[in-house]
Amino acid sequence: MNTEQKNQEQEQNKSHQAEENQAAEATYAAEETDAEQTQAADAAGSEGHPELEQAKKAAEENYQRFLRTQADFDNFRRRTQKEKEEFAKYASLKLIEQLLPVVDNFERALAASKDNNDFESLAKGVNMIFRQLEQVLTSEGLQAMETVGTPFNPEYHQAIMQVESEEHEEGIVVEEVQKGYMLKDKVLRPAMVKVSS
Repeated sequence: MNTEQKNQEQEQNKSHQAEENQAAEATYAAEETDAEQTQAADAAGSEGHPELEQAKKAAEENYQRFLRTQADFDNFRRRTQKEKEEFAKYASLKLIEQLLPVVDNFERALAASKDNNDFESLAKGVNMIFRQLEQVLTSEGLQAMETVGTPFNPEYHQAIMQVESEEHEEGIVVEEVQKGYMLKDKVLRPAMVKVSS
């Protein structure tokens, strides 16, 4: 390869490099122009399109409303949780208020029994207090189960033994060993019973 060819090759390389540099500069300039046009379009778009401005304003208002609603809901949730805890803490308040007169009467009966040995009066007093206690519990929805003579039901009865019975057919409650109680429509304590075999 002679010197002339080398010079031509170098010139071609230089010209290719110059073309590449020009192309790169053109691309960079085009990108810059696109960015400027986009910014200008955004600025012009918001100025030239009042609907877009209104939509942006409405979106911001809705977002603020959402934040306020969320804060209100959080406050409501905390308040109801506190009320629930307060209710659970003092749920038995009404019942205890009703039981206080019963406690007072028991204290009076015990004090009176120390002063004299009139057991008949003491028995009458205790019986009256028991009736008062029953009334309080009944007003709260407590009911004693009627079990003797009814068919055995494992939901209401707890059988402790089976006994022979000529009066009753098989599977009938013949004796109640411990009373069962219902609180409104729920079994509070099943009755302990003897069942005919």
